[in-house]
Amino acid sequence: MRVNCYIDGFNLYYGCLKGTAYKWLDIAALCGKLVRRDDEINRIRYFTARITARGDDPDGPTRQDAYLRALETIPHLSVHLGHFQKTQPRMALAYPPPAGPRTVQVIKTEEKGSDVNLASHLLLDAFQRDFELAIVITNDSDLKEPIRMVIEELGIPVGLVNPQKPQFRSRDLGRLSLHFTKQIKENALKACQFPPMLRDDLVL
Repeated sequence: MRVNCYIDGFNLYYGCLKGTAYKWLDIAALCGKLVRRDDEINRIRYFTARITARGDDPDGPTRQDAYLRALETIPHLSVHLGHFQKTQPRMALAYPPPAGPRTVQVIKTEEKGSDVNLASHLLLDAFQRDFELAIVITNDSDLKEPIRMVIEELGIPVGLVNPQKPQFRSRDLGRLSLHFTKQIKENALKACQFPPMLRDDLVL
């Protein structure tokens, strides 16, 4: 079967990479473990957003740039960028003091666009019959409807791979008529790392 893989980058990172030694993840190698030997990986789409430096992690953007460069050495992989939106809303305190303010102003950072981008490309590729099987790595229940449409309206199977811990698996996504469901395990992450050094065409 001709397979396209759609990767929810932040769901993957916060689900099974943050705080581990496996952040230098070779996405193509991981996708290769999710298909049968006679399947062909036609395309990999990776969805994320550029992060900004924070006081507690000023080197974050530099590390992300290096990783995105590593991903772009994979011939059939494309990176699709959303964006971050920072606001300062006033929100209610969960346990306000008897005498004092009942709300507090917070800095709220939200990733915007990645789930919409993933859904859009998944549906467009499905309409164009770019794949015979889609594999989606996510645990975001907001993607339930586009995945359902691909399965039920277009008649193309979708496999779902959960990057979160099993107990946090989305029940909404689990109700879909999926071709398969899989869990990303630590041994797969360990086996699918880029080599320590890579070469690309970027000239600095």
